[in-house]
Amino acid sequence: MPKQKTDDLIQLIKSLTRAEKRHFRLFVRRNQTSDDILFLKLFDFLDRHKEYQEELILKRLPDIKKSQLSNLKAHLYKQLLVSLRLLNVHNTPDIQIREMIDYAKVLYDKGLYRQGLEVLEKAKEKALKGQFHIMALDIVEFEKHIEGQYITRSIEGRADELTKQAEELRGHINKSDQFSNLAIQLYGLYLKVGYVRNQKEQHFISNFFHAQLPKIDYQELDFQGKLNYCRAFSWYYHISQDFPLSYKYAHKWVALFHENDTYIDLYAPLYLKGLHNLLNALFNTLQYDRFLAYLDELNRFGNKEDLLQNNNVEGLYYLFKYIHTIKKHYLEGTFTEGCKLIPELDSLIKEDRYNWDDHRIMLFYYRIACLYFGSGDNEAAIDYLNLIINQKNPDYRADIQCFARILNLIAHFELGNAQLVEYQIKSVFRFLLKMEELHAVQKEILRFLRRLPKTKAEDLKMEWINLKNKLAVHEADPFQRRPFLYLDIISWLEAKIEQIPVQEVIRRKFLKRG
Repeated sequence: MPKQKTDDLIQLIKSLTRAEKRHFRLFVRRNQTSDDILFLKLFDFLDRHKEYQEELILKRLPDIKKSQLSNLKAHLYKQLLVSLRLLNVHNTPDIQIREMIDYAKVLYDKGLYRQGLEVLEKAKEKALKGQFHIMALDIVEFEKHIEGQYITRSIEGRADELTKQAEELRGHINKSDQFSNLAIQLYGLYLKVGYVRNQKEQHFISNFFHAQLPKIDYQELDFQGKLNYCRAFSWYYHISQDFPLSYKYAHKWVALFHENDTYIDLYAPLYLKGLHNLLNALFNTLQYDRFLAYLDELNRFGNKEDLLQNNNVEGLYYLFKYIHTIKKHYLEGTFTEGCKLIPELDSLIKEDRYNWDDHRIMLFYYRIACLYFGSGDNEAAIDYLNLIINQKNPDYRADIQCFARILNLIAHFELGNAQLVEYQIKSVFRFLLKMEELHAVQKEILRFLRRLPKTKAEDLKMEWINLKNKLAVHEADPFQRRPFLYLDIISWLEAKIEQIPVQEVIRRKFLKRG
């Protein structure tokens, strides 16, 4: 068994809950004693040991020969999936539907056509109710296949009915897919570079979006189609930094679930993603009261214990909960209070309980660094920024990689490491140039930091004021304001001018807005 497959097996075992492990042991022992089952012995061993050690396995389990081990691991992996499928079948509608289709195939192969059609009819009813249209089309095609062999008196009317159903389902799927394809392409572009950086990129993204945008009226779409429609528009306006319109479509996205609560249970990941995008738009438009209201809605989701038994849903819930709780502290200027979240979040990341991807983790490191920076703990901020800077050639979020380096320079300056700042500026300058992230705001900050070690103490205040005035000009520019989305540079400069902590300045602005 290749090393990657072995790692996958270990990861799967680690992900199991106590109930899932118990169910697996009962599932394996249902027909034979555990003493005769080598792969169960292997499972128990791997469950007890944190690391995979082949020599130790062969020593402790003498019944297992080295030549058997690869096949045993493959068989164990398959049996674990079978067990998990059986355990989850009653709680997962789409698994239930697939199981019913499998039953119908078994009955069909035995020549029991009528019984197979009855099972398929029930499966189709369940699929249509949950708007699982691809599975429903699969069922209709199977029904057509059986009806071609099992002739009934109603075959003429039945043929018309099935043909009509197939055409309607293909229409729903085609319309929904067009918006789904557009949404995923936009998301891919966002992961690559983040927000649009200049007029050229805005022109490109606008042309791309409108060229790919299906000519389909919103009211013609089913639930899935409307959801994908909102996803596509929400991503387009988010990337374009048009946050009011991003809010409009994210709100429409969440409203689709409010109109029919049963869809929250059926499509919990998409509901959570909608809330996440809505909260992002509210954060970027500084709508604090609405932000709090939807953050409360997100937190209430945590009371749905039945949904949180799904590790994917639970992982998304905690991912978004931490993201927006941190952003709440950004809005309020309560950075020191926000730092109390870091130990538990750091523990979750290290445990890898929810398999968050590298992109998500990098964003958390940046958010944590900003919390520490805002609270005045520059050394801790640098520690987390280095986790981003020292990554080997990540091909995502070039914008975050660049702003991490700028914040790192500022944090070192705050610590009085003037020589280190002077030494690193050239390296940061070259990196920004390479990543095409060297724009007006970044240039002004780098020039300022380069001059600072040579500036006399009595001239410092005027230097802060001059930089603030220069950056204020760019704050309203749609293509130059990106740095202000990642780091409140103006508030930092105001703090330096007034000789007070930066979180005090941000807190004061928050109270003034309220």
